[in-house]
Amino acid sequence: MKIDFSGKRILVTGAGKGIGYDIVRYLIQECSGEVVALSRTQSDLDALRAEYECECIQVDLADVAATRGKVAAAGRIDLLVNNAGIAILESFLDTTVEAFDQTMAINVRAVLIVSQVIARGMIERGKGGAIVNVSSQSSMRALNDHTAYCASKGALDQLTRVMALELGKHGIRVNSVNPTVVMTPMGKQAWADPAKGGPMKARIPLGRFADPYHVSQTVAYLLSEHAGMINGVLLPVDGGFLTT
Repeated sequence: MKIDFSGKRILVTGAGKGIGYDIVRYLIQECSGEVVALSRTQSDLDALRAEYECECIQVDLADVAATRGKVAAAGRIDLLVNNAGIAILESFLDTTVEAFDQTMAINVRAVLIVSQVIARGMIERGKGGAIVNVSSQSSMRALNDHTAYCASKGALDQLTRVMALELGKHGIRVNSVNPTVVMTPMGKQAWADPAKGGPMKARIPLGRFADPYHVSQTVAYLLSEHAGMINGVLLPVDGGFLTT
């Protein structure tokens, strides 16, 4: 199955590191897409642009006004990947209001803000489009020390469903991917310790964690016309974790 995004402009948030970085790589190298990479950190964008030919937007997604302005200034966007996310690891009793609000602002509110701008452009052009939100298996399973993160991903899944419901009439499909632990720097921060990661891995029938390209391939599929009748789906990329 060949996916070809030639002539398509694809905005990827959280593009500077981890899953987002690999999504950019995959969309450019494997799918011939024209990527607009968004990140909070300019040095990450500089490193990305040194490797791949892409447009770059530097903005902190916690800043609503700046986000709206810079995303609107990007011009025509045909496909959108809301990948940006943070994880602040705290137990339930120790979760602070500041950590909770910061997590929700990036993992949920920013998806709302960016998608509103992009979807309005898609509607004005009348050609439809596709949006993929990068969620997590933690939206459906509780994890120790992930109070704010689990809550944010549960909210993101419901946001995905509402977006799919309301934007479908405009020919805009919206889906999410829900990976298991992915061995990015953020994933290693939480799960590299065998004492913690071992029991989690034991719950995955395939017996391993995911690599970023597993997510990138799935994102590309959901963006493509091969998934032209898929809308409002929360697609696990979890090695069977959610079956246990």
